[in-house]
Amino acid sequence: MNSEAEYAVLISKGKVLIQACRGETPRLPRPDEVSLQTGPSMDGRFRFGHPIDAEAIAVDEGSVGETMPTQEWTELRASASIIPAEHYAAAAKASELLFWDSTTRRCSVCGAEMVRHTEISKRCTGCGREIWPTLSPAVIVLVRRGKEALLVHAKTFSKPFYGLVAGFVETGESLEECVRREVKEETSLEIDNIRYFGSQSWPFPSQLMIGFTADYASGEVRFSDGELTSGGFFSRDSLPQIPRPPSIAREMIDAWLEGRIDSQTRPANNPQE
Repeated sequence: MNSEAEYAVLISKGKVLIQACRGETPRLPRPDEVSLQTGPSMDGRFRFGHPIDAEAIAVDEGSVGETMPTQEWTELRASASIIPAEHYAAAAKASELLFWDSTTRRCSVCGAEMVRHTEISKRCTGCGREIWPTLSPAVIVLVRRGKEALLVHAKTFSKPFYGLVAGFVETGESLEECVRREVKEETSLEIDNIRYFGSQSWPFPSQLMIGFTADYASGEVRFSDGELTSGGFFSRDSLPQIPRPPSIAREMIDAWLEGRIDSQTRPANNPQE
């Protein structure tokens, strides 16, 4: 593989190729450490310089030449706890760009083929419409009631952990309105004192998670819209299983557990900043 980029981000079906040399911190491989049996076109590549200088390439594992004994395919989310934060951020960015590339082959207006126009845009060969990668904004909220926090299990969770109320922002509403609506729809609770906590890119596949805290105002927990299966208010000494890092849900729960929610401070080494 020939590339002027410092690192290569090879993505295949939700996995990223990791280099783990003995005595070194696992990382993304450099271009001269991988070989491709087939060369992807421009539509299968993206070059970017932030957070690190890298080239993203969508591949099938079979199209990669014989890998080194020190290389392995790792689930993208699992790689967050293995490779440096800036390498994970690059892999996440690459995953989102490649997903957008694979799902925008045709123009949504006239149906003609879309081709790359710039490094991060495509232009329709028929009507000339230009498009850029899109994000789906979603809110996530930690609701407090005294010394307790609201933790819930969603129907979509694949594991038996309890997280936070979350949902996608709808057209015509502010972030704060979305927070109130999601909590009301999913739990029947009324909340107040909504405050911004922080945000996180969530590349599964292309979301921006926007975190808020809020205080319980009134109501009884009832799962009215069918999206949640169980949940309630928990104290710090009686927690159920909670999400694992690097999710912002876990970061917010940890901030509450450590008493940092009131000051709305995030850890200085937060990998998403």
